[in-house]
Amino acid sequence: MNASTEQEVFWQGQFGSEYTERNAGERAIASNTALFARILSRTRGIGSVLELGSNRGNNLVALRRLLPAAQLSAVEINPTAAQHVAATLPDVELHRTSILRFEPERRWDLVFTKGVLIHIAPEELTRVYDLMRRAAARYVLVAEYMNPTPVEVNYRGHANKLFKRDFAGELLDRCPELELVDYGFAWRRDPNFAQDDLTWFLLALRDAGAD
Repeated sequence: MNASTEQEVFWQGQFGSEYTERNAGERAIASNTALFARILSRTRGIGSVLELGSNRGNNLVALRRLLPAAQLSAVEINPTAAQHVAATLPDVELHRTSILRFEPERRWDLVFTKGVLIHIAPEELTRVYDLMRRAAARYVLVAEYMNPTPVEVNYRGHANKLFKRDFAGELLDRCPELELVDYGFAWRRDPNFAQDDLTWFLLALRDAGAD
């Protein structure tokens, strides 16, 4: 799992492993199930999913419940997190590598990130955008912290590790063959299914499955 940037070194190492252990629990999976149920209701024909940056697999567990017949794949750089994915979802096609080094050999109906683009080195984002577009057969989903203009935020006492910006807008500008299907906000104070103030954007390839 070769890291390419200081951000990837950070997540591949001890901090990433501690994050993995900190985010265990059925409550997170229940919240993810509610979120993805809402998002997937705006799609059709999802038979395969690729998550870039799966961590311990909480999103994949939710997706398995909602899409029991779908083929799930994941890319994960942290070895502790990857072990959790392998143990929890042995049927997942798991790529234990950096997102920046991942070279897809196929395409998936849905390609997504959730709380991952915010931790990518800003100068590498276009590479990830191109990867998502290249790997997607129908839909691209980004669920991240949104800000109209790029800004860095101190992350648990660490500098240069979290960045907010309009990821979906940049994706649409870079890939004009994508169009917006839907978007929404998931609030940390939701009384039933809290998320970490994420804004999600579902994009689709034109003429490839948008409602």
